[in-house]
Amino acid sequence: MANEKSNTGNGSHGIPTPKTLTTTAGRPVADNQNSVTAGPRGPVLIQDFQLIEKMAHFNRERIPERVVHAKGSGAHGHFVVTQDITRYTSAKLFSSVGKSTEMLARFSTVGGEKGSADTERDPRGFALKFYTEEGNWDMVGNNTPVFFIRDPLKFGDFIHTQKRDPQTNMKSPTMMWDFWSLSPESLHQVTILFSDRGIPDGYRHMNGYSSHTFSLTNAQGELFYVKWHFKTKQGIQNLAADVATRLKGEDADYSQRDLFGCIQDGTFPKWRACIQVMPEADAAHYKVNPFDLTKIWSHKDYPLIEVGEMTLDRNPENYFAEIEQAAFSPVNIVPGMGYSPDKMLQGRLLSYPDAHRYRVGTNYESLPVNQPKATEVHTYHRDGTMRFDSNGGSAPNYEPNSFGGPKQNAQYREVPVQLSGQPGDRYDHREGNDDYTQAGDLFRLIGKEAQQRLINNIVGSMKGIPEHIQRLQISHFYKADPNYGMGVGAGLGIEVGEALVAGD
Repeated sequence: MANEKSNTGNGSHGIPTPKTLTTTAGRPVADNQNSVTAGPRGPVLIQDFQLIEKMAHFNRERIPERVVHAKGSGAHGHFVVTQDITRYTSAKLFSSVGKSTEMLARFSTVGGEKGSADTERDPRGFALKFYTEEGNWDMVGNNTPVFFIRDPLKFGDFIHTQKRDPQTNMKSPTMMWDFWSLSPESLHQVTILFSDRGIPDGYRHMNGYSSHTFSLTNAQGELFYVKWHFKTKQGIQNLAADVATRLKGEDADYSQRDLFGCIQDGTFPKWRACIQVMPEADAAHYKVNPFDLTKIWSHKDYPLIEVGEMTLDRNPENYFAEIEQAAFSPVNIVPGMGYSPDKMLQGRLLSYPDAHRYRVGTNYESLPVNQPKATEVHTYHRDGTMRFDSNGGSAPNYEPNSFGGPKQNAQYREVPVQLSGQPGDRYDHREGNDDYTQAGDLFRLIGKEAQQRLINNIVGSMKGIPEHIQRLQISHFYKADPNYGMGVGAGLGIEVGEALVAGD
């Protein structure tokens, strides 16, 4: 459906009288159809200021795409608190039932480039920006509750395997499975990726998760560890592999078209926001490391607690300004929230803002889409590329100062982080870690028919990769569940006993 807009003005037929076209410096343009040339057939003159400005600006229209999550869609909306959680947090965002907060959402595929298809088998980014009166809260997650790795040192290596082979410049299943087979902590996420949920049917029909463990603090200074869950109210729907492949050729923008169209037609998608809450004292004794990004918390141990509902009800007017330049970061939390010892989260606290400064510019948070909307910003940051405000005017650019500049406020002191006092060292994150039980639990949970689809998807992806990688990966599947390993082995024509020897 075309995006129709009504036009009113004092021109004929309701068409507004156009304003005079200018250069970026405000100089009126007399002719925007013809370059300045030496005669009708002559060469172009370098004095054609309008031509040079237009070509130079055009050459710079594309900012670097995101290294990951490059292909994305987004929309504006609001979040409404439906249940009281003030016993866990003092954040004003959740201060009363019925409180509404403006927000922005961006969904994305992870591994593909900006022009890639929406229906690839790939995790989906699930990034939310809440414009609260205490600053912006960014919930930067995925549509899966776990991830492939637990140590940020391996993030660049992992992402390289999802991109293009440095020699062929093509996607390489060998790179992917080689890394996964040598990284057994990836097994849980791999099982999700190749299951039915590996290809969501658009963005409206998938859940979102913080994946990481964060924390909340209440007015009494008590700390609780939390995981965020956003449950789709449209119901989970996924695409079969053959349908997804067909759509890649027929409609590469399938998910974006669906999201934009439903909002345009007034069918506003909604998600129910929930948290799992773990008292701080439980963290040291829980059966799995609660800060391990490859693990989930049992819902029997820590059931979901409803918090609120988010609704997306407004499409962007300009995709570049409102979605492409949107910059989400887990650094952005508000008073009453905190981080956790999650190693991957700690790495993202550095990498996300740093990526935005490179991709968008030093002053990326001054852009309208990234600015807080319900609170003022007072910093001593000055200068940098694309500074388009008063740059602090004549106010001092240092602190402390005696000229009325902004000062610290001790009432916003964060709850101190409890550290164990162990020596700083490079600890083997695989030693003593069970990377098979939760993947096996998931395999057994999904049922026989879904198990066979999972196995078929994996076999299809692993065909053609070197046999030693196949054998090692099958050994991991077998350790999760013997039927899992034997099913993949049979599909690849490999004896499971031989694969287990290779795995050991």
